[in-house]
Amino acid sequence: MSDQPTLFERIIAREIPSDIVFEDENYIAIRDIAPKAPVHLLVIPKRMTPRVDAITDAAEMGELWLTAVKVARQHAEDYRLVVNCGTGGGQVIFHTHIHVLAGWEHGPDSDT
Repeated sequence: MSDQPTLFERIIAREIPSDIVFEDENYIAIRDIAPKAPVHLLVIPKRMTPRVDAITDAAEMGELWLTAVKVARQHAEDYRLVVNCGTGGGQVIFHTHIHVLAGWEHGPDSDT
């Protein structure tokens, strides 16, 4: 693990600009800069853990998922929540985050 702040820590600290769609005391949600869906948001805890399975407190895990649902419902009626865990699971930024994917007219396997 690097001593350098993660990209998300730098966004939270406002060192790097981002399109913030939600923020409270514990979480921030931003638009993904390389979207994989018409709506692609990232829900990020302000407390840094490198991957979601590093969260061992049930209340903290529940709050993370409830926040992701809250953000998703603000942007879409139907949505997908995705977590990549570790390099083999597709994780690129090692700071826990949940992807909110939505906005397809005919579902995620359609072209729209």
